[in-house]
Amino acid sequence: MIHLQTPIEISELKTLKAGEQLLLSGIIYTARDAAHKRLVDLLDSGKELPVDLKGQFLYYTGPSPAKPGDVIGSAGPTTSSRMDKYTPQLLAATGLRGIIGKGGRGDAVVEALRQYDCLYCAATGGAGALLGSCIKSAQVLCYEDLGPEAIFELTVENFPLIVAIDTIGGNMFTDGPARFATS
Repeated sequence: MIHLQTPIEISELKTLKAGEQLLLSGIIYTARDAAHKRLVDLLDSGKELPVDLKGQFLYYTGPSPAKPGDVIGSAGPTTSSRMDKYTPQLLAATGLRGIIGKGGRGDAVVEALRQYDCLYCAATGGAGALLGSCIKSAQVLCYEDLGPEAIFELTVENFPLIVAIDTIGGNMFTDGPARFATS
């Protein structure tokens, strides 16, 4: 098990390979479909983003409300392919070092991950309560009107992930099944 602390340096990322397990600690940010659209619209209009994502991880989640006494509710990953149309442009503009979600990614995203030295990590779908328990603080940074799809800043501790696509294009969604394919 590899322990990583945000923000992440490129040299740290380049040693990680698809299929490796991580425990991530530090600050991460959330964004889903609606927030991605707003971020890309800002980029298209030449404006600054409301959050500095350089060296950071972005988690595709829309957390549920916290129960009394809890930091956050369930915080499971959402399907990443819905962000594919925004991801290459966001990677080019921000210096993101990691994205967290679930499911495979399109070819353009895999190429952008390689080009911009960014990891794609998978969080376990259906384990939102477990993932929520690794979140030690949560605050809305922007787009509060989007409710759970607002951009949150989360402080995580030992947040369990799997490197799904590494910085050289190793891809557990294609490489893994290929090893077991019969001809």
